[in-house]
Amino acid sequence: MEAAIRQLQSLDYVHTSFFTNSAYEQLAQKLTEASRGVFSRALCLSGGSEAVEVALKIARQYFVEKGEVQRSRFITRRQSYHGNTIGALSVGSNVKRRHDFRPLLFDVSTISECNFYRHGLVGESEAQYAMRAARELDAELSKQPPGTVIGFIAETIVGATAGALTPPKGYFQEISRICVKHGVLLILDEIMCGMGRSGKLFAFEWEDVRPDIATCGKALGGGIQPVSAVLLSDKIVDAIQAGSGSLKGGHTFMGHPVGCSVALEALAILTEDGFLEDVIAKGRVLEMKLKQAFSSHPHVGAIRGRGLFWAIELVSDRTTKEPFPADARLNELIKRSAFTRGLLIYPGGGTVDGTVGDHILLAPSATADATELHEIVDRLSLAVDTGLKAANSRIDQWAADRRKKLTR
Repeated sequence: MEAAIRQLQSLDYVHTSFFTNSAYEQLAQKLTEASRGVFSRALCLSGGSEAVEVALKIARQYFVEKGEVQRSRFITRRQSYHGNTIGALSVGSNVKRRHDFRPLLFDVSTISECNFYRHGLVGESEAQYAMRAARELDAELSKQPPGTVIGFIAETIVGATAGALTPPKGYFQEISRICVKHGVLLILDEIMCGMGRSGKLFAFEWEDVRPDIATCGKALGGGIQPVSAVLLSDKIVDAIQAGSGSLKGGHTFMGHPVGCSVALEALAILTEDGFLEDVIAKGRVLEMKLKQAFSSHPHVGAIRGRGLFWAIELVSDRTTKEPFPADARLNELIKRSAFTRGLLIYPGGGTVDGTVGDHILLAPSATADATELHEIVDRLSLAVDTGLKAANSRIDQWAADRRKKLTR
């Protein structure tokens, strides 16, 4: 907050078509330096959806600058979410959020989400599954007319739509190899999972890959300021500089000095010695507590995550992995129960296929201590059991009503 006040007192706003500002320049420099050579330029914007929209446009411009104007298609994954603007919704797969706007969305190709719990075969190791899942991209690219695909976009760790889906080791390395093979861009969306939430500043650092374009936001603003960023590799920058020399289009509040000043303060904290190591250590505490509470729970099928970004997936039957009926609205009932206990959670429905399935996402503050992490899980455990009772009552009533209709 103090950073925002100081910035407002010195320079509140200038338009980037006329001026730059020191906060913007410093933030771009700090972000690119923190990427350790992966990126050389950064654009700062006002939110996640805006960042994804800009990333898609820059990806298209990259190929236009190279004379490959026929490239116009993106490939994405099912059970993903990239934002709420038309372009971001188009490359996302959140069924409920897309539904009313489908006639406005542009067409994309999709491959399966990387979900070993749901899609792993009997006897298949996680490593084997990772290769099989990644190679769906190779097959999809081979189906498309040559030279028509711009890039593949994915959340490094899937957030709201499927609940902290964390890729098996080797998955993104194979994805990256396939993108290079076909000459398409790798675009990683880290609006939710980036900026320290996974225990690394960039979640892709866990995967040992170098995306061509990445987005970040949310934690970048310290939880108080709308700010996001699009990060560009040398490959992208060099093509634009060798062509038109400028980005096509801009946004009024791009590089806003107040947002950039707050982000600079947040980034300074995130990159302090020991901060991210502390997130990893606290993440182990949270993981241990979640597994203690839910590993044997009859209606928790999966516990997954990384750092301080975790989720549980709820099922009606652990053996068959059958989800609860969508009409039960289990995740909403758990949310209400948690709220009455002073616990804020991020519930999600449609976890399995966009229609059925329930998960609960947790993203505690990095300032939470071990006692608070234990309290979070204890309250969640009570909320889950209360929500399950209410859901089962709703299901029983639905079944009874259905029987009455059938006997009339």
